[in-house]
Amino acid sequence: MTDTQAQTGVLAEGADDTLENRYLTFTLGDEQYGVEIRYVTEIVGIQPITELPDTPPYLSGVINLRGKVIPVIEVRARFGLQTREYDDRTCIIVVNIRSTSVGLIVDRVAEVIEIPQDHVEEPPNIEMGVANHFISGLGRVEDSVKILLDLDVLLFQDKTMAGAIEAAVDA
Repeated sequence: MTDTQAQTGVLAEGADDTLENRYLTFTLGDEQYGVEIRYVTEIVGIQPITELPDTPPYLSGVINLRGKVIPVIEVRARFGLQTREYDDRTCIIVVNIRSTSVGLIVDRVAEVIEIPQDHVEEPPNIEMGVANHFISGLGRVEDSVKILLDLDVLLFQDKTMAGAIEAAVDA
């Protein structure tokens, strides 16, 4: 992938492995994270969020996206980070995993990048915090490190979270 393709998020068409080793990167505070592009369906700006009663604090509620109700997760809250006011760069990354669409509220989207598998390392095997088990790897990109997230673990490993997503979808 050329630098221009990475910066604009354009993936080569027609190649069998267009999604392999490609990540949509985004920021939360000063850190850069990545999710596998194969799960991303779209990126939308912040929209009116309908709060649901009796849900975990990181489940912001649901949005109506072209007639489809989608649960929305505040990723900062899910990671135990301090929340902040939304601004014009705050957006929702809509992902589809396990046949379920979920929105992830992030500070801002950066780019689509390719990180070869040999540039991805296992996360350190130390007790660092609640969000550590969401990390699938650490991607080395030039002189920086992207924290690569395991969406399946992030969204479905916690029974409370999985139940809240299911309840929000059924709402």
